[in-house]
Amino acid sequence: MVELTKPLPYVGITPLRLLTAVAVLVGGYIVIKVIVILFRKSLKRTKLPTLASEFLCRFLSALLYVFLILLTAGILGFSVGSVVIGLSAVLGLILGFGLQDTITNLAAGIWIAAFRPIDIGEVVTISGQTGKVESVGVMSTVLVKPDNTMVTMPNKLVWGNVIVNHTRLPIKRVSVDVGVAYGTNLDRAIKLAVELMRGHPKVLKDPEPSVVVTELADSSINLQLRAWVKTEDYWGVKGDLTKGIYELYSREGIEIPFPQLDVHLTTEGENKA
Repeated sequence: MVELTKPLPYVGITPLRLLTAVAVLVGGYIVIKVIVILFRKSLKRTKLPTLASEFLCRFLSALLYVFLILLTAGILGFSVGSVVIGLSAVLGLILGFGLQDTITNLAAGIWIAAFRPIDIGEVVTISGQTGKVESVGVMSTVLVKPDNTMVTMPNKLVWGNVIVNHTRLPIKRVSVDVGVAYGTNLDRAIKLAVELMRGHPKVLKDPEPSVVVTELADSSINLQLRAWVKTEDYWGVKGDLTKGIYELYSREGIEIPFPQLDVHLTTEGENKA
């Protein structure tokens, strides 16, 4: 029978101390989970945004796990001071090898949580990547693209780049471009397009929908339909108006031309003449 107070060979740790350390480690893990859950619930009762709350929860969790590791090391008989010195040495080694990006990403994550240019669930474009914000962690930000692929980018790339937030504001303008043939009665074409937008149940009356002439192109006069909608209705209304203006102009006899090139051929005799 193994004596609980007799040190094990080669390691010099008693079974009792080892069992105690395991129990503390398991119990501490459970306690940390409970503390983080309670902390998250308490933050929900505040006015903090979801992004800041999630960041604080992850930061608290990381600190508690470090404390648990130090406590377990102390129970096993290791000097906590030496462990801290060892961790400091590892951190110095990391910085010495040029991995300062870790600290940069951490600082960027704090700024993102504090100033909140993005929030969980919003659709944003960052560094050419467009997707819904899934999470903002201590080191990285995760986006889910429309095709359900996941993009993970370091926080420094998020904070250090231009951020386009597509869903932060409550309303958004839908723009649909369409070309009409030269010779078309523009007043009639614009009137029909405005009536189409006004007749859509999800197009807002204020600001009013409008149509502007954007370009006198080679083969067409280009118009742009502009309608304001609630942000969540954007893609549905854009699809309806794109389909609707094509069907309306086709039904009303308004030509939507396609790019074309006129080629004139002459005979050799004509060239000499």
